[in-house]
This record gives sequence, C-alpha cells and structure tokens, in this order.
Amino acid sequence: KIKNSHEYVTTGEMKPKILNFLLIITSLFGYLEWGGNNDLFLIKAEAEIFSELFSDPVSIFHPFIMLPIVGQTLLLITLLQKTPSKTFTYIGVACLGLLLGFMFVIGLIVLNFKILISTLPFIITAVFTMRYSHKLKRVNQK
Repeated sequence: KIKNSHEYVTTGEMKPKILNFLLIITSLFGYLEWGGNNDLFLIKAEAEIFSELFSDPVSIFHPFIMLPIVGQTLLLITLLQKTPSKTFTYIGVACLGLLLGFMFVIGLIVLNFKILISTLPFIITAVFTMRYSHKLKRVNQK
C-alpha cells in the first residue's frame, strides 16, 4: 500500500505509465463493421488517417477522428513524463472513451459481438486506470 505521495514517486510511478500504455494499445483494437462486408480495426483506420494527413488534411477534421487521436497523443505524452499527469490521463480516456463507448453501444444495439468484444479491453483498462488514479488521489489527500 502507498502511504504517502513520496512513496508513490519512488515505488508506484510505473503503474500509471503501464496503464496508460495499455489504454493506447487497447484503443487500437476496436473493430468496426458496416454494410457491404466492410470492416476495419482502428489501428488500420489510424494508418489511413495519417496517410491522408499529407494528401488531404481537411478530410480528417471530424470529431470522431480528431478526439481519439488527441486522446492517444495525451496518453503518449504521459508516458514521457516522470510522473504521469492525471489531467492528461483523464482527458485522454475521455477522448478515446467517446469513440469506443459509442462503438460499445452500437455493438449492443445491433448485437454484433465482434464490435462489442473489441471494445471491452479498453473499457476494462479505463475503469482500472480511473479506480487506481482515484485511489492515489485519496491516499495523497490523507
């Protein structure tokens, strides 16, 4: 157990980084499926987005495209910080959570288990990350 904030810096600074790294990785495996036998994992969608960034940058300016990229960027920044920013983590989870949460709901509505199951690793990791961060906040306030 963490008894004070100094102990967090010396013994627990890796856990938030690991959780943030897992958030980035699990966000890439979201799966989309739509009419005409079209399907796509988010990692492939991001590769296509980055390739379009140079050829047609205006085409990528849509909230469901930009918000997850902003979220992943913020989480990536936390991996480079000595002590990961809780604010960046919260905002990153929220940005990614909008898309993956929406995909989860779509999976429930249309009963598409591929979509539903592909979002669960991110959602579970996000819950663990928020609970861990909240636990640290309570410990540091004592």
